[in-house]
Amino acid sequence: MQTEKITEKIVSWLKDYALKANVKGYVIGVSGGVDSAVVSTLCAMTGLKVLMIEMPIRQKEAEVSRAWEHMNQLKERFENVEAISVNLTPAFEELYKTFNVNDTEFPAEKLAFANTRSRLRMLTLYYYGQINGLLVCGTGNKVEDFGVGFYTKYGDGGVDVSPIADLYKTEVYALAKSLDLVESIQNAIPTDGLWDVDRTDEQQIGATYPELEKIQKEWGTKTEADYSGRDLEVFKIFSRMNKAAQHKIQPIPVCDIPEEWR
Repeated sequence: MQTEKITEKIVSWLKDYALKANVKGYVIGVSGGVDSAVVSTLCAMTGLKVLMIEMPIRQKEAEVSRAWEHMNQLKERFENVEAISVNLTPAFEELYKTFNVNDTEFPAEKLAFANTRSRLRMLTLYYYGQINGLLVCGTGNKVEDFGVGFYTKYGDGGVDVSPIADLYKTEVYALAKSLDLVESIQNAIPTDGLWDVDRTDEQQIGATYPELEKIQKEWGTKTEADYSGRDLEVFKIFSRMNKAAQHKIQPIPVCDIPEEWR
């Protein structure tokens, strides 16, 4: 993997897009994970204004600590970078009461309200983006965005640009190493941070990112009959999730009205 060329390409792409859009730079939600750390670093390298926002909602201390370790390092490296924390826990608790959530009797409410965390963060990013003349920069990778749809629609999927969506997770880790990100970020176990209990991405999906990447790279050229053992298990997981995520992956459908009816 030619990390230097990829880095230069993304940084140039981000800078050109912002200049053409006539904005000052980018706002990014920083979670303490590798994706947001890599993206915020690439944005910082544009030389444009970058606002990083840590948005805790009943957050684990380790996640908060990693996020700030990264943000503090980036502020030391780049003069165009700012970082703030916006505590969304009070707003989340009010919504919990307003919606009268009962996730014990109705398990679907547990997932629905987990996604509400992501949507609260999205509206926060757009608020700060708008008042500062910044675009919201997405942090989704190729497996999450176009493979298994492991993101929240109009949550972390609600962005203006998506600079690493053509990179697999393992490639994002390679960029993290080449960009010399803090060790805690490089070694962090992937998690979406939407649950009160520790739930890694692997636990939720049922497969690791390298396993999913193998299937995605062969998607459309191989069928279920070509796999066996663990590969077959992962193929079935990928196939099920990819099918269920088409409403996220495909553009919003529009009902076309015949011209002669107008």
